[in-house]
Amino acid sequence: MASLALSPHDFANMVSAITSAFGDPSRRDMYLLVHAKAAGMTASEVANTTGLHANVARHHLDKLVSGGYLEVTQRAPDGAGRPAKVYRSTESNLELAFDLGHDDILVTLLGKALARLPANEAAELAEEVGIEFGRKMAAAMGDEADSQRSFRSSLHIVADALSAHGFAARTERDGDQLRIVTDHCPFGDVVLDHPVICAVDRGMVKGMLSSIYGETAVALSSSIASGDSACVTAVDNGS
Repeated sequence: MASLALSPHDFANMVSAITSAFGDPSRRDMYLLVHAKAAGMTASEVANTTGLHANVARHHLDKLVSGGYLEVTQRAPDGAGRPAKVYRSTESNLELAFDLGHDDILVTLLGKALARLPANEAAELAEEVGIEFGRKMAAAMGDEADSQRSFRSSLHIVADALSAHGFAARTERDGDQLRIVTDHCPFGDVVLDHPVICAVDRGMVKGMLSSIYGETAVALSSSIASGDSACVTAVDNGS
């Protein structure tokens, strides 16, 4: 059987489709949550309800605003202080023009497409796209990415950037080694059947670090797709 010709550009478009609009289950749940509140909700209120980090919740909410599904208003503070940013649904009637299983279909399609490639090629392709996306994320940081930083502070920047894109990421020390721990994956449960997709976020870490710190060895030491409680990316700056 001839392998499927899947270019990095095509693969990147599929990844974008997975995480855009309602492609992420958390984002979909946030929309339903905010829609049920006529007065709207702040990012902190959504984060407290969903259990996600406030930065992750704010990222998803802003994506829904850019797509025209939510709008932003201001709520007067109870006392002294700045007005609160409140997210409200733009439609009083809930008419979602998509199948609630849309994200699962897209990720399954992606996994099956990669499955038609030899395992090594599929992993390399997924990581290549992640590296490219990671470098673009670093470039978007501007001066923050250009300034000289320590290896540890660079990892914190990477973890924050991942969290802003739907990964609940944080840095941890494991003995003499630093690592990035991700408790939530925006690709959803389908990665359990297609763990090769995990190479995307490994590539994102490698791409961002290469831009803001330097070439760094990156390896996935555990993953939710393999039955672990979290995805752990071990990083080594060679020192």
